[in-house]
Amino acid sequence: MPSDSKKKRDAAKKATVKGRTKARDTKREGEDEDGCGTPRDPSPSPSAEGQAKPMTNGHVSGKASTVEDAIDVAARLLDQVELENAQARSCAGVLASHPRSMDLKIDALTLTFHGREIVTDTRLELNMGRRYALIGINGSGKSCLLQAIAHREMPIPSHVDIFLLTREMAANNDSALKAVTDVDVERKSLEAEAEVLATSGDDESQEKLLDIYERLDEMDADKAETKAAEILDGLGFTPQMMMKKCKDFSGGWRMRIALARALYLKPTVLLLDEPTNHLDLDACVWLEDELKQYKRILLITSHSQDFMNGVCTNVIHLYQKQLEYYTGNYDQFMKTRMELLENQKKRYDWEQNQLQHMKDYIARFGHGSAKLARQAQSKEKTMAKMIAGGLTEKTADDKTKQFYFFDCGPIPPPVIMVQHVSFRYSDSSPLIYKDLDFGIDLDTRIALVGPNGAGKSTLLKLL
Repeated sequence: MPSDSKKKRDAAKKATVKGRTKARDTKREGEDEDGCGTPRDPSPSPSAEGQAKPMTNGHVSGKASTVEDAIDVAARLLDQVELENAQARSCAGVLASHPRSMDLKIDALTLTFHGREIVTDTRLELNMGRRYALIGINGSGKSCLLQAIAHREMPIPSHVDIFLLTREMAANNDSALKAVTDVDVERKSLEAEAEVLATSGDDESQEKLLDIYERLDEMDADKAETKAAEILDGLGFTPQMMMKKCKDFSGGWRMRIALARALYLKPTVLLLDEPTNHLDLDACVWLEDELKQYKRILLITSHSQDFMNGVCTNVIHLYQKQLEYYTGNYDQFMKTRMELLENQKKRYDWEQNQLQHMKDYIARFGHGSAKLARQAQSKEKTMAKMIAGGLTEKTADDKTKQFYFFDCGPIPPPVIMVQHVSFRYSDSSPLIYKDLDFGIDLDTRIALVGPNGAGKSTLLKLL
């Protein structure tokens, strides 16, 4: 059976055709009586203007709450930071794949950030149907590379659509369901244009309106909410939660909304920067199963080895300003890389032993008898050929950061004592904690676990 939105669209189509016919008949009658048509003045009457209420961003103007102002300021600050980062990036490369291919291959790729080289003269290759894990040490530039791809700072064909997920959904007044369906910009713009054209009575507008309705039918726009609801349901949203405003959710739940937007859109290239952040175990398991079935190009960064093992088919290693490609998941990558490093070390040690042996021979017998001198010259030529042909580089371990926590000295227990604590955000909201009693000493080690929205971050902030 057709959905409600489908029924409404069909009714709107009938009304449009009926309105066009009626308008055409009226126009003909006016032309028969007056000999010409008189256009109606579209401007509103002064009385209507005087009764109109002042509006600001779709709401009656008034003083915004302090919380909403803070959210707006934070959102603008994040946008400003992203803009400044984009201006600080410089990228160059050559498109090596066919302009109409769904695969993406860029040669001679160089990316700098604030003058620092992230990658230099390397190759970026993303093939359709592959799920890549981009790995590298912290600070190597993984997120910077994802941002450069998402902002098309390198030659990417226009038919390749890209979606980058970096942080949770903004805390706005839209419901979770609306936030997901609104990510489809083309469908949203067509529906907005249809609403405008529906108020126009001329033939051209009505013809354009019918064309828009046909395009929406081809896009299955009437199933948009159903599709979005299925994704949100998989991420743990109840029907009541889907109708809640985004600003009423915790950071973990807003991260799920952002993930639902990405999965709803299903772009050609999906970029996920730490998608498991703020997700509980159930949501991580569901997301892993969902991404396993992604049939386009997926590129993720993650610190969860289990997640990468379950999702990825290939690994891209950002190492020494180069992109190295491996087949298989993270465990297979580690096994292959350890074998390559071991072989490289053996080759390096053998070459260094050979060079040292030849240097010692030349130093010892280079000025001896004619026969020994000729042998020394021969070894010198062999050594020069080895050096000219390129020597194996010495294996180098990744740089690691070390943290030192200084001893604070003895503090008598309890360091923190919580007694009979209850908390809720407002008088109308339910209690998050009730009669909490616990203590923390110097030797206490606590893991605070619980589902998204249970109040873990709130408790830490209260402490």
